Amino acid sequence: MTADISPLGRRVGQRIRKARLERDLTQEDVAFKVGISASYLGQLERGGRGLTLEKLVKIARALKVDPGELTRGI
Repeated sequence: MTADISPLGRRVGQRIRKARLERDLTQEDVAFKVGISASYLGQLERGGRGLTLEKLVKIARALKVDPGELTRGI
């Protein structure tokens, strides 16, 4: 599946992971708040799944960050 990983998706995923770890949250914590599985969140963090704008906003809210913070400069 590594062929499906886009550079853009990988960068956003890395920012999601960084924000999650800075807040000392598990994938399970964030996934529960967003209404997705922890496995799916892990795939998003690795850039292996497409991320919709709706999911990005929900994840940002769960992390208590501005959605722009996860995409700024990309």
